[in-house]
Amino acid sequence: MSAPSPQMLVAAAQQTLGMGKRRCPPRAICLHLAGEVLAVAQGLKPALLYDCSCAGPSELQSYLEELQGLGFPTQGLHILEIGEDSLIVNPEHVCQHLEQVLLGTIAFVDVSSSQPHPSICSLDQLQNLKALMAEIIAHLQGLQRDLSLAVSCSRLHSSGWNLCTVFGILLGYPVPYTFRLNQGDDNCLALTPLRVFTARISWLCGHPPVLLYSFSVPESLFPALREILNTWEEDLRTRCRTQNDFADLSISSEIVTLPAVAL
Repeated sequence: MSAPSPQMLVAAAQQTLGMGKRRCPPRAICLHLAGEVLAVAQGLKPALLYDCSCAGPSELQSYLEELQGLGFPTQGLHILEIGEDSLIVNPEHVCQHLEQVLLGTIAFVDVSSSQPHPSICSLDQLQNLKALMAEIIAHLQGLQRDLSLAVSCSRLHSSGWNLCTVFGILLGYPVPYTFRLNQGDDNCLALTPLRVFTARISWLCGHPPVLLYSFSVPESLFPALREILNTWEEDLRTRCRTQNDFADLSISSEIVTLPAVAL
């Protein structure tokens, strides 16, 4: 089967994810979403958080099945509901990623509002996070019997979870932010210089590259986090070399300072 045209990809998104013409995702967003889905299917990122429209899990399931009909490798992808959000995940790759996280391959930065500056913390310092990740692994591994379906769906109950940290882990960030839930959503990142990393990769000729990753780390902690970030970059470049759909991976960073940072 030949690769679907951009027009077909846009139509697939707008027919399944749009609820009336006014709510249809714009063309550029439709194409970028298709690229992100393909990146998840190819293992370049473990998951993507859907935030393009108010479409729910059933609409997302129809969208992924429509993509499969166009020749996209969406077989085995899964829609995971956590709280009010939906993630499109590759269960096998997510489980592999979480198992590596449990071995200490990433770092966490505590940005709780009660402390004057962000600080690095270990997984052992984050109460219940190991058990939470083990729960997600068990949940996704329990779906194996359903992976013969084109696209499956499930829901995780997330009461008491720090979703900022959970989503950072699931999206494959090498340095997720965390904070104490009993202190609200405030953080200590305001007016803190942040090094923002972006990873983009070319896909459709004549169209903007796909944004694979975008995350930040406090600039003051960058020297201590450099090894983890280098390992993440090397791993991403290795995974990119194992596929043929994307090319020209570009990873860049810039330093920004903001009056407030929402997590």
